[in-house]
Amino acid sequence: MPPRWFVRLAWSVHRGVYRLTGGRVGLWRPRGAGWGALRLTTTGRRTGRRRGVIVAYIEDGPNLAVLTMNGWGEGEPAWWLNLRADPDATVELVDGRRPVRARAAVGDERSRLWARWREMDANLDGYAARRPSETAVVVLEPGPRASGTARDDPTADQPRSP
Repeated sequence: MPPRWFVRLAWSVHRGVYRLTGGRVGLWRPRGAGWGALRLTTTGRRTGRRRGVIVAYIEDGPNLAVLTMNGWGEGEPAWWLNLRADPDATVELVDGRRPVRARAAVGDERSRLWARWREMDANLDGYAARRPSETAVVVLEPGPRASGTARDDPTADQPRSP
């Protein structure tokens, strides 16, 4: 496994390419049994500002599933902490933007989704064992329409309107 600094650098470069190309490069749909990349925009739990991050995902019917791996380091990624405080968010996919509502998968659903991720990477359990806590599997369900609100604003890091 590459060192954590390398994983974080790779995702930072990925985000930079996405920004430099105006979103034309950096997102893709899952191919075959693989994963895709989406841009998730949450509301900061302390600041109320829009925060964007690119994460890997798989499709599960109408839902999307992501892992809270945080580069396999300690602690939860900020985007997951933000979603736990406010589960309504927006995802940008290759074919457009849509509202979602996040929740942690539990029980059989978590086991099933974890197994699907493991099919793509046989070392997944070993990587997860490096973390002091269980890696959450987050389900992004189609969310309520939020037309005309700050949730539709494509710009991250902007104050949320009341």
